[in-house]
Amino acid sequence: MTPHPRLGLSLVPGALRGFQTFGVFGHFARPFGERCTSRQSIGHSSNRMSTTEGRLAMTDSPHADASAYPRPARIAAAAAFGLQGFLLAAILTQLPQYQDRFGFDDTVIVVAVVTVSLVAGAGSVLAEHLARRFSSKSALRFGLATIAVAGGALGFSPNTAAFFACLSVYGAGLGMVDAAANMQAVSIQHAYGRFILSSFHAVWSVGAIAGALFVAATSALDVGVAAAQLTAALVVAVGLALCGPRLLVRTEPNRTTPPTAGGAIVPLRALLALGSAMALFYAIDFSVGNWSALYLRNVLFADAGTAALALAAYQCAALASRLSGDFWVAKYGEIAVVRAGSAIGIAGMTIVALAQSPAIAIAGFLVVGLGVPVVAPLCFSAAGRLAPTGQVDDVVARINLFNYVGTLVGGAIVGGVAAATSLRIGFVVPLLFAVALLLLAPAFAPDRDRDRRSEWAPERE
Repeated sequence: MTPHPRLGLSLVPGALRGFQTFGVFGHFARPFGERCTSRQSIGHSSNRMSTTEGRLAMTDSPHADASAYPRPARIAAAAAFGLQGFLLAAILTQLPQYQDRFGFDDTVIVVAVVTVSLVAGAGSVLAEHLARRFSSKSALRFGLATIAVAGGALGFSPNTAAFFACLSVYGAGLGMVDAAANMQAVSIQHAYGRFILSSFHAVWSVGAIAGALFVAATSALDVGVAAAQLTAALVVAVGLALCGPRLLVRTEPNRTTPPTAGGAIVPLRALLALGSAMALFYAIDFSVGNWSALYLRNVLFADAGTAALALAAYQCAALASRLSGDFWVAKYGEIAVVRAGSAIGIAGMTIVALAQSPAIAIAGFLVVGLGVPVVAPLCFSAAGRLAPTGQVDDVVARINLFNYVGTLVGGAIVGGVAAATSLRIGFVVPLLFAVALLLLAPAFAPDRDRDRRSEWAPERE
């Protein structure tokens, strides 16, 4: 969701301590350590959207609003995905310029990635609490406002300390957006009664493509980094004003405490398996987003505009993968789609690691984008399907934490290997991640006795 979506924040040390206290596994396991007594099923929900009225009629979703129309909410949530992708890509593809301005070496970039990822995890936890206390709509709007302000300020950073401060605030908002946008998407999917999550992530890819091309264009026109970042942030602010009021609102009473141990519980083993797959995908995804431009510029000697095209190529292919993801899942099932995507990702990363020219490397990133990006929506969808009634937001927020585990692995380990050797060798690491993802494909069949193709069969709206 996230290169996605996908970093987060805590503005104060206390929030960071909260992230450390909960931790990815401890916080994740607390309400989910017992056997599940009831499961949420998209395909077998008792309340489905009327195909003639086109209204939200789901009452088992924490956000379902019987008086709301799903299409405006779907468009608004999809727009939030796109805005997040746009600004994230605009920031990541500007990293070479920030590196030149402040004299960063690759090690400092690694520290930046780790900082943002840790804060992003705290942002995801904060989004869960905001959604529980108010709604995911409130969490998403607050997150979008945060990334707009911090993203705009980032380009005006006068020194390294200010740069890291802005990046941390931005990361917090990004973590909130990542979690809350997927909460919205899963609830809307429940209302539609079929797999549509891939389409939301496709819009994220559209935004990321636009962000990368935006940076390439501003670089070609010699627009300064500060002006470019401020413009990108204003796009997010305008988008928030337009789509924010149309987001989905919950109808159940606010719940200020976590789910009790006596309620329905998600099976921990299934969620950990899906979380591991999520982490592997985001390790690959963030490696491409964070290091592709630097790889082309520093190893293959491309100019800044050409270097930005690597991410654009990846996101164009990711868009194609996610636009067709709903169809392929309906036709072949989750396991087959994950296996095929992983194999394609292995081929693409091999091309990248062996590339001797910018054009070949860009082609390799494009191939990677054709394969692995469909994994993220499948992870969120499977987790939401397992979530008991009233706990979808909690489950989505907590599996989203694995996003940042992957970001840390993809950003820090690739960067660490690159600093010790070279970026070319560093890109062997995501190649190995793609192999591991292939081995985890069976985790996408939590209910092996179901016919996936009938469950996800397309329906007319």
